[in-house]
Amino acid sequence: MKIRLFAVISLLSFSAHSAFADDTFVNAPPPPQIQAGSWVLMDYTTGQILAAENEHVRRNPASLTKLMTGYVVDRAIDSGRISANDIVTVGKDAWAKGNPVFDGSSLMFLKAGDRLTVHDLSRGLIIDSGNDACVALADYVAGGQPQFVAMMNKYVQQLHLRDTHFETVHGLDAPGQHSSAYDLAILSRAIIHGEPDFYHMYSERSLTWNGITQQNRNGLLWDKGLNVDGLKTGHTASAGFNLIASSVVGERRLIAVVMGAESPKGREDQARKLLHWGQDNFDTVQVLHKGKKIGTEAIWYGDKKQVEVGTTQDVFLALPKSEVPNIKAKYVLDKQDIEAPIAANQHVGEIELFDRDKLIAHWPLVTLSDVKKGSAWSRLGDYISHKL
Repeated sequence: MKIRLFAVISLLSFSAHSAFADDTFVNAPPPPQIQAGSWVLMDYTTGQILAAENEHVRRNPASLTKLMTGYVVDRAIDSGRISANDIVTVGKDAWAKGNPVFDGSSLMFLKAGDRLTVHDLSRGLIIDSGNDACVALADYVAGGQPQFVAMMNKYVQQLHLRDTHFETVHGLDAPGQHSSAYDLAILSRAIIHGEPDFYHMYSERSLTWNGITQQNRNGLLWDKGLNVDGLKTGHTASAGFNLIASSVVGERRLIAVVMGAESPKGREDQARKLLHWGQDNFDTVQVLHKGKKIGTEAIWYGDKKQVEVGTTQDVFLALPKSEVPNIKAKYVLDKQDIEAPIAANQHVGEIELFDRDKLIAHWPLVTLSDVKKGSAWSRLGDYISHKL
């Protein structure tokens, strides 16, 4: 078995497939004290959970449910089933008048017979947190609320949200409806990544419809120090005060989920605390580059004498700033010798990443090109050299 050291190159960019808890590192910075029932701070680029508490506890999501409602609508647009410019006629079930379910809840203030686009209804769902807009969209996309809820739960399965089940399209209290801070962070990341034309609505601060202007309830959108551009608030008596906030500083994006805070200001204060802590204490670093050589190895019996080795993926990690100088990498070959013929992307070992002496991650080491069998004469020479 051969071991090779190589340099870790630090660059910012996108997408990794490894997830870490904050205690993965030798000197992980202690997270702040957060006053909420459960919470998560996620690095968007990597999907790493930087810090969390009670992240898998099932809680009432309240209007955070609308994140999945919006996600389903956008998937319908992407698939071509509907268009953002389609005109929707609002049905009586989406009208708050005479509907006790909507008493005292968030509304866009639609009326039966109103005609407006899917785009406008989506803005009402996101900015006004309109329960009526959710029902109107569900009717249009799926033909009714039960059918739409079934679609929501289909995407729960596709996104592997193991702590989540929906019973309503809007998030008002319903038996059996639940989610977790962890699952909602995963959903938020999917929305940001997969809905570039849809996501900008989450940063809009106000909406006027039927002569009524309402402010976005996410007060962090006005915080100039954080550059928050989404996502959503939620509240019912049983849920407490929920907030998901995503902040971009430079090229780094963080997602904070706070569930069960004590007040609207409290949920903002706790999310703000998490976002500042994440930006102050972590960097997102590219540690491996797809197809880039990290070493060269001798190869026997081939038409070449050497083969370059590397990885088939770009790998990024969120690392504690204090530990970045201590991150080292090496690769270990599966066998002492590599022999031809061998194909490109053939697994030949493991790349290992260490924080000081602690192994924190590993990935496959592969050949970056194929090497064909050498001529009979060159193979004989290799055989003689190999056996000496």
